[in-house]
Amino acid sequence: MASAQAMGQGERDHFVLKSGHTIPAVGLGTWRAGSDTAHCVKTAITEAGYRHVDTAAQYGVEKEVGKGLKAAMQAGINRKDLFVTSKLWCTDLVPDKVRPALQNTLKDLQLDYIDLYLIHWPFRLKDGAHMPPEAGEVLEFDMEGVWREMESLVKDGLVKDIGVCNYTVTKLNCLMRSAKIPPAVCQMEMHPGWKNDKIFEACKKHGIHVTAYSPLGSSEKNLAHDPAVEKVANKLNKTPGQVLIKWALQRGTSVIPKSTKDERIKENIQVFGW
Repeated sequence: MASAQAMGQGERDHFVLKSGHTIPAVGLGTWRAGSDTAHCVKTAITEAGYRHVDTAAQYGVEKEVGKGLKAAMQAGINRKDLFVTSKLWCTDLVPDKVRPALQNTLKDLQLDYIDLYLIHWPFRLKDGAHMPPEAGEVLEFDMEGVWREMESLVKDGLVKDIGVCNYTVTKLNCLMRSAKIPPAVCQMEMHPGWKNDKIFEACKKHGIHVTAYSPLGSSEKNLAHDPAVEKVANKLNKTPGQVLIKWALQRGTSVIPKSTKDERIKENIQVFGW
């Protein structure tokens, strides 16, 4: 990690959550990382200095992520210095499925706890539902009951913090009314092409930290080739990806860029001190 001295003024390589735990400012995303996942995770941690790895049951790569984490720890990285995020999938948004889903994730990741567990999307789906879901595949979601179970995972030490992804302001406010342990993090798509201001402001108001995914833009709008971004990158002698990651950090969000290329993985965390 970049040292405090090497960093620009007021720049942090981590953020402090409501719980007092810290979340690294830049993490490795693993969505669609495929068969390279274990290698990417190990490289990110042991060679590039990442300490945050973001994954989810739905990505289908948690076993690979687990192999990468294990290899990094065997190379001398301490578990307590790592921050691992996973997510509860929509078909498991029933109170009695929450704990078994987490236990599967822990088994695949070869860990005895994770740092952050998020509700992946705020709607429940039938088993085997299509994406996007078809008529009749979206079911009643007992948000309060599911959140109680999430809270019990924290009490039992299986998870350090809990949070949500892809929430609307309405759903977030609804959750805040019944939560005994408020969400520590809200993860969402966020980049200069989709600033997601409303939910961002709502999170700030509630003291909920925001993690930005797809920081380089979405498949519809790849911002790495945006003329304005390229102009800034050329001026600073940085890559467009580094400029976009920096944008997220300067906004006060942590960020989880995904890449399966070693060189890009290393570049993506070289965003401090300029």
